[in-house]
Amino acid sequence: MASPRLETFCCPNRDAATEFAVSFQPGPFGALSLGSAAVSLVFAVLQVLPKRRGYRRLGQYPLPRPASSSRILFIISICDILGCTGIIVRSSVWLGVPSLIERVSVTNDTDVLPEAFCVGSAMWIQLFFSASFWWTFCYAVDVFLVVKTSAGISTIVLYHMITWGLAVLLCVEGVAMLYYPSISDCEQGLQHAIPHYITTYAPMLLVLTANPVFFSRTVSAVTSLLKGRQGIYTENERRLANEIKIRFFKIMLVFFVCWTPNIINECLLFYLEMQPDINDSSLRNIRNAALTTWFIMGILNPMQAFLNTLAFHGWTGLDVDLNPQRSRELAWDSGSTSVPNTMGQNPVVGTTLLYQSHIQELQKDTMGNGQQHSDAISVLSEGSESSTVEIHISSELRGDVDADGESLENSVRH
Repeated sequence: MASPRLETFCCPNRDAATEFAVSFQPGPFGALSLGSAAVSLVFAVLQVLPKRRGYRRLGQYPLPRPASSSRILFIISICDILGCTGIIVRSSVWLGVPSLIERVSVTNDTDVLPEAFCVGSAMWIQLFFSASFWWTFCYAVDVFLVVKTSAGISTIVLYHMITWGLAVLLCVEGVAMLYYPSISDCEQGLQHAIPHYITTYAPMLLVLTANPVFFSRTVSAVTSLLKGRQGIYTENERRLANEIKIRFFKIMLVFFVCWTPNIINECLLFYLEMQPDINDSSLRNIRNAALTTWFIMGILNPMQAFLNTLAFHGWTGLDVDLNPQRSRELAWDSGSTSVPNTMGQNPVVGTTLLYQSHIQELQKDTMGNGQQHSDAISVLSEGSESSTVEIHISSELRGDVDADGESLENSVRH
């Protein structure tokens, strides 16, 4: 899991609350963390790998560059996967070589390997989960900007600078202040550790507070945008707006479930740390609650990798396609103007109808506000569970839209 307590544990003269939490049943806790991270890693990788279904060849046009929001979702998944990898390595060493971890508590030990592994693994996990938090915040900002100002792929460079810069800066600064003047002789005192905990929880709290605001404003903007496309708010537009709202709700639900236990646990441990004797009988319920949330964190934190992919894309299946030639073909992304494939409908015929419907919308957008509305809705509704297929047509190909529609329809008939 990702907790600043694990970095504090690397100090031989750690505080009593950290010692109490990390030293309680390290074997079962490491096994739970390892199992949760391994399951999450496997399924998250399966989710992001290309699948055989959903690939079709449409003409000879090059694939347009994906929207920045689509890239952000992929980067979030990669950060979560790398964070899970760190948890797997750390938990495996804790279970396989317990003597290495025990030597972390030895003061004035000349062997630097235990402390180096403890600090390195903790920083790896914190860095990538912190980067995942910043990217999640950037996703909320990006979808809002796409709808309001038609921000494009060029903003991805700015997002990289913000997310990785802040993640590295806060991680290094927090660790440097925590381990001052040295890892083997950290300064004691709550005031000394507070900056480290602030740099850890600041991006998490930012997502919990700011993202719902951005998502709410985005949904309101999308509703107005859909009403303005045809002058009416039909059932299809209402269904699409509801799908976008549900998708945002899933993203926040996953984040809330996976990381709220960390905040609760930290508050409990801080309360214990301020007590003169954490083993006092009057604090029994507080200690039990702290240990309970500690184990919940070990299970839920790594599961964010898999649960995020479900919130982003739904279940993509196990039909993985590792053919490099096929991966270069045009990938049909789930989109906004599609409908569920129910009652035994032919999925290819359904795809043709949806494609023609999208062509009509593109033509309408060309006469009105251009490509902004179509691109914005495509970005927001990509990967919705009730959608089938939509093709993102670049602006320079609009003149050939009718020809593409006829060629696709002919291919279906044959």
